[in-house]
Amino acid sequence: MMKNKWWISIVAIQLLAMLIHNQVFAEPLPDVSINFGNGNGEAPGTSAISILLLITVLSIAPAIMVLMTSFTRIVIVLGFVRTSLGTQQMPPNQVLIGLAMFLTFFIMAPTFSQVNEAALQPYLKGEISQTEAFEQAAVPMKKFMFSHTREKDLLLFMNYTKTEKPESYEDIPITVLIPAYAISELKTAFQMGFMIFIPFLVIDMIVASTLMAMGMMMLPPVMISLPFKLLLFVLVDGWYLIVKSLLLSFNT
Repeated sequence: MMKNKWWISIVAIQLLAMLIHNQVFAEPLPDVSINFGNGNGEAPGTSAISILLLITVLSIAPAIMVLMTSFTRIVIVLGFVRTSLGTQQMPPNQVLIGLAMFLTFFIMAPTFSQVNEAALQPYLKGEISQTEAFEQAAVPMKKFMFSHTREKDLLLFMNYTKTEKPESYEDIPITVLIPAYAISELKTAFQMGFMIFIPFLVIDMIVASTLMAMGMMMLPPVMISLPFKLLLFVLVDGWYLIVKSLLLSFNT
C-alpha cells in the first residue's frame, strides 16, 4: 500500500508539472515522436518551439513543485534546527532534504490521491481530455495551497494582476496562488524557526555569561554550549517534537 502511495505521488507531480505548462503557455502539450532517417514532412516550427518550452518547464518542474507543496516549510524549519544547534553540517544536507521530501510525500499523499483519482486515472483511461485533466488536477492543489495561504498575501498578487474577486478558491488563477502560497509558507517557517531558536539562545547566553564571570574570555562559548544544547535536544526528544509540530501545522 505504501509503495503505491509513492508511485501515485511521483506521477501526480509529473501531471502537475504539465499543469503549469498549460497554465503558463496556454496550449496543450505537443505529441512527441522520434523518426529515424530523412523526414519529408513540413517544417516543424511551432512544434519545435512547443517541445522546447515543454523541456524548459520540465527542467524547472522541481522548483515549481517545491513551491506548491509542504516542502518549503519543512526544509526551512529543519535548516533552522541545525543552525540553532550550531552543529554546522550535522545532519548533512542530504539527510535534511531526504527527510523533508519523505515528510512532503506523507503530508501531500491525500492531495496527490485526489489528483490521481480525479485527473490522472480518467485521463489514462481516455475518459477526459488533456485540458480537462489539467483542470481537474488543479482543484486539489488549489485547495491545499489556499488553506495555507494568508489573505493578505493573496490580495497582494490579486491586486497587482487586477484579478477580480473569485467566488471560490477554484476560480483563483494558479499563477496568482503559487507565489502567494510561497511567501505565506516562508513567513510561517520563519516564525517556527524563531521559536526553535529561543531555548538554544538562552543556553548560549548563560554559558557566555558564566565564562565571562570566571574570567575565561579566551575560551569560545560555542565549544561549551554545544554539548549542553545537544543534551537538551536529545532529552526532550527534539526530532519527534519538530516533526510533530510540522505535521500539526498542516493539519489546521
